Amino acid sequence: MEEMKPCTANSSPLTPLSFLERAATVYGDCTSIVYGANIVYTWRETNLRCLRVASSLSSLGIGRSDVVSVLSPNTPAMYELQFAVPMTGAILNNLNTRLDARTVSVLLRHCGSKLLFVDVFSSEIAVEAAAMMSDPPVLIVIADMEEKGGDDVADRDKSFRYTYDELVERGDPSFKWIRPESEWDPVVLNYTSGTTSAPKGVVHCHRGIFVMSIDSLIDWTVPKNPVYLWTLPIFHANGWSYPWGIAAVGGTNVCLRKFDAPLIYRLIRDHGVTHMCGAPVVLNMLSASQDSQPLKHPVNILTAGAPPPAAVLLRAESMGFKISHGYGLTETAGLNVSCAWKPQWNRLPASERARLKARQGVRTVGFTEIDVVDHGSGRSVERNGETVGEIVMRGSSIMLGYLKDPVGTEKALKNGWFFTGDVGVIHSDGYLEIKDRSKDIIITGGENVSSVEVEAVLYTNPAVNEVAVVARPDDFWGETPCAFVSLKPGLTRKPTEGELIEYCRKKMPRYMVPKTVSFRDELPKTSTGKVMKFVLRDIAKKMGSTRLSRM
Repeated sequence: MEEMKPCTANSSPLTPLSFLERAATVYGDCTSIVYGANIVYTWRETNLRCLRVASSLSSLGIGRSDVVSVLSPNTPAMYELQFAVPMTGAILNNLNTRLDARTVSVLLRHCGSKLLFVDVFSSEIAVEAAAMMSDPPVLIVIADMEEKGGDDVADRDKSFRYTYDELVERGDPSFKWIRPESEWDPVVLNYTSGTTSAPKGVVHCHRGIFVMSIDSLIDWTVPKNPVYLWTLPIFHANGWSYPWGIAAVGGTNVCLRKFDAPLIYRLIRDHGVTHMCGAPVVLNMLSASQDSQPLKHPVNILTAGAPPPAAVLLRAESMGFKISHGYGLTETAGLNVSCAWKPQWNRLPASERARLKARQGVRTVGFTEIDVVDHGSGRSVERNGETVGEIVMRGSSIMLGYLKDPVGTEKALKNGWFFTGDVGVIHSDGYLEIKDRSKDIIITGGENVSSVEVEAVLYTNPAVNEVAVVARPDDFWGETPCAFVSLKPGLTRKPTEGELIEYCRKKMPRYMVPKTVSFRDELPKTSTGKVMKFVLRDIAKKMGSTRLSRM
């Protein structure tokens, strides 16, 4: 058997880009994209449009290893760029549309972006960000004919060299897209949370995204020709790899610019939506909407992050939503843990079903191994649902590493495992449950907020002596930043809660701004002087929901 070795014929690099080419052949006349009242494309048309854009990008000098960024909501162009950019050999970088100009400029500078596609309604942020850079990327504006004012690009700022539509028109539909030389070549770059002091750019390869895309379809049992509603922002870990996965099964992508419950119910009804993803806040908004009513057909919702509250879960399921729960990180390219449901659990009381569904679950079929290990010894903890440890994992979809951060990469990828920083337990049946996330991360409405960065901004206020930011429960967003502040002694005038919140609002994206500021004479500390955030978390939890406290 020694002579049996890999060769070109049996070791072609795996890449999710191949899904589009196949979709154009198999599902060529099937609807690929629906948006607004007038835009409908087939898979044959989507393939040609992507090839045209890739051709135009190549003519602009974009090629292997170049980084191309996108600042856009879930429009048809945003979907197409998930294919078109890497078809040139370039690396795709989706940016969070909720970031401010300063943060956008920091991320563009960090990754050395050569070109930035910008949605027309984010153009001011892009121009402002580019003005902060000595070597800004080429800016290309994306019009939106379905939105009022979205087609107003004729008199666009001179900073924009081309429009997206111009690239589609001038491109060559017979362009031969650039296949990766190795399946380990980088294909996407995603930033975790909106950090500016130390950006964490997660790099994934073609192989990892290919495996995650297929794995996600299998685990969620997505059939051929699903109708997928884009309630999950594509800039969130590339929409958990579903842009490529939906192409693999010839589904219909119903694009959605922004979350609006009445519109979502109308799209579900008009297009026969079968699948959608989102943070638990999506479930809450849909089930609490005045437009909520029993669905005429079941709709599958995949949610991740903090487990949905039992009341929200039961309310949504009673309306006809079939809810699946999972766990993943930007570093895993999607959900690699899912609460695989067992038929016998359907006979349990509703409260018990909700408790089981709130657990994160087991590894997906395409992933290798997940464990919870003791912080000190590194050994697996006892599977009793009580002994906590750090969640570690290994598998094909784990990132290549953090861009320009060898120290951070070495810290996360060591001893053959990816160390998540999340704390959890393993139950006796082998199911994982998270007990605490990385301590410095707050998840508000699906957005990751670095508490360290919020603290850094507050420390720049001359009146602040000490500050610690933790998560406070919120009935709508899941949780919001809560700042505990001690002021410097001898102040002639002490700032109010509202003034500190406004101070933050001027210096960071709105979703990162603390919704609560609690003044303390002194923050609780250990004997070594370290702030005891676990004490503050308990205090914030006892405060109750942010929204309830302000009614």
